[in-house]
Amino acid sequence: QVQLVESGGGLVQAGGSLRLSCAASGRTFSTYAMGWFRQAPGKEREFVSAISWSGSRQYYADSVKGRFTVSRDNAKNSVYLQMNSLKPEDTAVYYCAAGSNSRARGAREYDYWGQGTQVTVSS
Repeated sequence: QVQLVESGGGLVQAGGSLRLSCAASGRTFSTYAMGWFRQAPGKEREFVSAISWSGSRQYYADSVKGRFTVSRDNAKNSVYLQMNSLKPEDTAVYYCAAGSNSRARGAREYDYWGQGTQVTVSS
């Protein structure tokens, strides 16, 4: 099993940046693909980004491509989401998740989830 804990959320003005972190427990972290999802009030949870177990492949939703960067450090059992040029529409609870396929974009395809961290972007 993998337990995930997100951090780094907060309130930021439009155009600003935040870096989210996700710390994982368990010796098998490096074998999992990791994803980031977000969920705004009244909306479904949506895919944001994913990274392969080795970190060699990254995937992004069109809405964040060019602004967000996903990375991981397997030695630290952590995955990160650097968010730049933030927009009010990026406001949501952000979740990290662990799964077996970094190409997966559906929430149901991920096995383990963190509790989420709130990101609020003011205009």
